Amino acid sequence: MCGRLLQARDLTAYAEHFRIPPGGAAVPNLPPRYNGAPTQDFLVVRRNPQTARAEFGALRWGLVPVWAKDRSIANRTFNARAETVATTASFRGAWRAGRRCLIPVDGFYEWRRAAGGKQPFLIARADGAPIWLAGLWEGWKDPASGEWLRTFTILTCAASPFMAPLHDRMPVIVEDSEAGRWLEAEAPADLLRAYGPDDLSMRPVSPRLNSVRNEGPELLEPPAGEAPSLDLSL
Repeated sequence: MCGRLLQARDLTAYAEHFRIPPGGAAVPNLPPRYNGAPTQDFLVVRRNPQTARAEFGALRWGLVPVWAKDRSIANRTFNARAETVATTASFRGAWRAGRRCLIPVDGFYEWRRAAGGKQPFLIARADGAPIWLAGLWEGWKDPASGEWLRTFTILTCAASPFMAPLHDRMPVIVEDSEAGRWLEAEAPADLLRAYGPDDLSMRPVSPRLNSVRNEGPELLEPPAGEAPSLDLSL
């Protein structure tokens, strides 16, 4: 599964790195997420159905399907299994309609049991560059208020050998060169696979990350004697 994200650099840096063309909606103003969790808003890129352009927006993590009576389902729909996304009731509508999205992140977290509790690890690009996570998005209208809410889920697949020591699942990572195809191609199921390039790193970070109430760059600090924290200035 994938239940915590790092999306902490200046949001315009993601647009510049991934070369999102000008002309779409402005990059939204969101706080940095060092311990980002489901039900929070994140920067997401999707293909706008009206303009057919890729553009950034602020979407809430935890997909609320169009048929949901309320938004509480989001607590269970922040991940979608790639193997069953086309048939699972909560996700098949977004999948069949091509409402795919990409979530630019600096990394994601996974845990390993250790003496005294769970030790969190940050999985990121070894060179510090951001990565794309594959997702689906949906628009949901609150029947009580009439408010529209846009939400997303992150697709997961069987873990690569690199990730397997921590968990048997991992988020689907889309290479930069395939980002456009994920957003525009018809059901690019071949991209629903474990990330192949050997350019990821795994490093322990502060156990304070175990609580979703904690936030801030100090969460990236490693336990004493470990490797330095991730450089987000790249």
